[in-house]
Order: sequence, then structure tokens, then C-alpha cells
Amino acid sequence: MLSFETIKFLYLCRFYRRLSLFNQTLQNAGKESISFLFMFLILFFSFVCLFYLLFISKMWACSSLLGTAQMLFEMATTRYNIRSFIDAEPFLGPFCFSFFMILVVFICMSMFLSIIADNFRRVRKNMPKNNDEIFSFMWNKFQRRTGWKKPNEEEIREEEDARMRTQYYDPIERFPEKIDQLLNSLNRVILFQKKR
Repeated sequence: MLSFETIKFLYLCRFYRRLSLFNQTLQNAGKESISFLFMFLILFFSFVCLFYLLFISKMWACSSLLGTAQMLFEMATTRYNIRSFIDAEPFLGPFCFSFFMILVVFICMSMFLSIIADNFRRVRKNMPKNNDEIFSFMWNKFQRRTGWKKPNEEEIREEEDARMRTQYYDPIERFPEKIDQLLNSLNRVILFQKKR
């Protein structure tokens, strides 16, 4: 029962300006983020291979590829002690550690943050300043449910277009419709349970 109310609440959160700004930023940054992720994975796995091949016999953390990847992830979150690198290789250990930190932590994380910040700036600039959107949405829903307002020609045309696009559709575009259908079904189930 609690999860149904949570779904309803999350559906209404789309009108909250900051959440919609966050959602729009993530949608706009999608292609750039995928490109960045691809580049980051290539760079990260090249460092995994480098550390694995250099320190396989000298450090227990580098005894397997998975262990090396875990060690590098800990290094990226700055939770790893460099002392074991100095003990394993006096020159190559600190050099590889520093090279990894500069490339992955400083440069790659700065690139990711600049992608997000740039898209956030674009979305915020293009965001409408409409604060009465939730009130108009609720008022239109109320009028339709009570029968005071019949759908106009434009709304009927939009519904027909939505029906005609059933063969090829983008799931993201139809998500609000599916949520409406889910909420209506949940309301019917709840009312049915209360009548029993």
C-alpha cells in the first residue's frame, strides 16, 4: 500500500521545478555521458592492464584483474595507501600512481563535471518560468473526471496521434501515459479492496 502512494508522489514530483531540472539535465547529457563513459572505460581498463602487468608478482592486490580493478577504484576514491607501491617499485610505483591520479581523478572527473554543468546551464536557460503548471494540470483533470469539461479538438487529435504511433514509439514519451494508466488501475484496485 505504501509503495502505491510513493509512486503517486513521485509522479507528482515532475512538477517540482528542481526535480524536472535535474531530469532534463540528465536527458540532455545522455549522448555526451555515454561517449564519456566509453572513453573512461577504455582509459580505466588500460590502467588495470598496466598495474596488473607491472605489479602482479609484487603486490597481493594486483594478483588478479578483478583485484587490480578494485584497487584502482579505491585509488580513484582516494582511499588507498601509496606505501605499498613504494615498497613494490621505488620509481615505477609512485610514477604510475601519480599518472593514474592525474588522468583519472583530475582530468576525467573534471570532464564529467563540465558535461553535467554545461547541460545544466542549457536546461536552466531554456526552462519555462511557469509556476502554475501543477494547478492547471490538477484543474483540468478534475474537470474531465467530473464531466464539466469535454476534451477539445486539439486534445482529441493528440490522443488519436498517440494511438496511431503505437507501431513505432519512444518509451520515454509514453512513460507519463503508462504512469496514468498504472495509477488509475491502482485506484480501482484500492476502491475494490475497500468495498469488500
